[in-house]
Amino acid sequence: MDAAPLGLVAGEGIFPLLVARGAKAAGRAVVCVGFTGNAWPQLAKEVDHFIWARPSRPRKWFRFLHRHGCHEAIMVGRVQKVKLHQPFAVLTHLPDWLALKLWWTVLRKDKRSQTGISMLLKLFESEEVPLIDSTNYCKEHLAGAGVMTRRQPSASQWDDIHFGWERCATLSRLDIGQAIALLQRDVIAVEALEGTNAMIERAGDLCRSGGWVCIKVSNTHQDMRLDVPTVGVTTIEKLHAAKAACLVLEPGKTIMLEKPKVIDLADRCGISIVGYEPKAS
Repeated sequence: MDAAPLGLVAGEGIFPLLVARGAKAAGRAVVCVGFTGNAWPQLAKEVDHFIWARPSRPRKWFRFLHRHGCHEAIMVGRVQKVKLHQPFAVLTHLPDWLALKLWWTVLRKDKRSQTGISMLLKLFESEEVPLIDSTNYCKEHLAGAGVMTRRQPSASQWDDIHFGWERCATLSRLDIGQAIALLQRDVIAVEALEGTNAMIERAGDLCRSGGWVCIKVSNTHQDMRLDVPTVGVTTIEKLHAAKAACLVLEPGKTIMLEKPKVIDLADRCGISIVGYEPKAS
């Protein structure tokens, strides 16, 4: 294992904290760039070196990582994609010349997630701080295969799982979204730019009787360096509020943030969680 400091570029949520704690437990120093307005402040207390920086100023990220001897990095945590579509978004956060160049040559023409992922991977490689698998230091939080909760899906819910999985995978292949909600083979809602939590709320509004199934898959061209779906306690809370009965995930490719808490809350809310493997079913 590389003994050099690990670079961590952090957006919002607990995922960056899990990575930092896992890397520290493995004996690595952690050098963290926290995105202003996104990363949690407590992250600064759990790493060796920390700086705030805007997502729009990558030159500052790399100067900091280089100064502290980082030869590889992990980039995790959400920065809301919808902000890319706001008027004059590129000017809102005082971008540096590198961000402007990337926006002008790539993102002004194509704002799809996969385009941004490819651009970021190439950017980190060109700066000689390549990104590595973001789950390297928190693999214990990956979804497992099979039913992970004490609560089991009903026969009708299994039917929806079998029916809906390939349809959800097709949406992912088309780069539309990575989650759907369905009940008795009727698709209630499809995730798009708004994200899974917003789709869950919409499904709850459309299916007030409850009992529906939420399926979430990884991207067909998933790259574990930048494109790992996540669910957490908030996901379960929203599913419970929307009267969902089952959450279906792709094992080994989805992070369950604070996995024991997620599973415990799901059981208390009467929601089953399934790591679905179509070929084994």
